[in-house]
Amino acid sequence: MYNNAGIGGNLDTTILNSDNADFKKVLEINLFGSFLGAKHAARVMIPARKGCILFTGSVAASISGDLSYAYKASKHAILGLNNNLTVELGKYGIRVNTTSPYGVATPMVTSGMQMDKKAAEEFMSAAGNLRGAILEPEDVARAAFVV
Repeated sequence: MYNNAGIGGNLDTTILNSDNADFKKVLEINLFGSFLGAKHAARVMIPARKGCILFTGSVAASISGDLSYAYKASKHAILGLNNNLTVELGKYGIRVNTTSPYGVATPMVTSGMQMDKKAAEEFMSAAGNLRGAILEPEDVARAAFVV
């Protein structure tokens, strides 16, 4: 089961300008949605004694700085959810993993960054941990498939 839904929310990176309602919405979708997906998948996988739950995290969980508080908190929490589920569900033969890609210039990301696709790709390519690489959605899908 692949938990891939997520939103960036308000991309303001200052605590004083972070909107409470936006923070709740991002956590509701990114974290609570992933929790519910895993919970309902586990209901089927535990009796079958097999399965795989995969989350899309983000490198944002591991880096600090110019990031939305809501997005970073939600993706950091995914790692905690993953770790707890791994311990609980592993005894039933269920694997739990998280991929944590760097930025991909999807329409949602480019809209939030207020950049066109090329500008967003150049920015992320220069700032990313794979300097010079431009990630496409297919790259993330391939990584998920391997896991």
